[in-house]
Amino acid sequence: MQVIWARRKYKVSPPSTSGHPCFERVFRAQLNCSEYFSLFISVLWVSGLFFHQGTSSVFGLLYLYTRYAYFHGYAESAQGRLKPMYASATILWILIGLSTAGLLDYLLSAYFRVEILKSLGRWFL
Repeated sequence: MQVIWARRKYKVSPPSTSGHPCFERVFRAQLNCSEYFSLFISVLWVSGLFFHQGTSSVFGLLYLYTRYAYFHGYAESAQGRLKPMYASATILWILIGLSTAGLLDYLLSAYFRVEILKSLGRWFL
């Protein structure tokens, strides 16, 4: 919706993707968010299914907030995107790590009867 608003504001008609620098930043921010969305949904789903739903949902909400901040920071200036971009990348790596840990625990428990996450839970709870 922000790209539609920017197209109207800066008078850039479709299918053109270049024009005013402010429009180009909004357009690029939308593309960047769209590119990472499929990866985010995949690792969020896998980490929620195999690791822990609560932990995954907290990191998922943090990721959405940082992408929101990224979009609005990028719309204002190219430098405004950097801190939220690094934060969202860190959260995405954490979700990838949770997914990997959950899948590894599932495979170890299914094939070798070793439950690492339950053992760790006893130590920390």
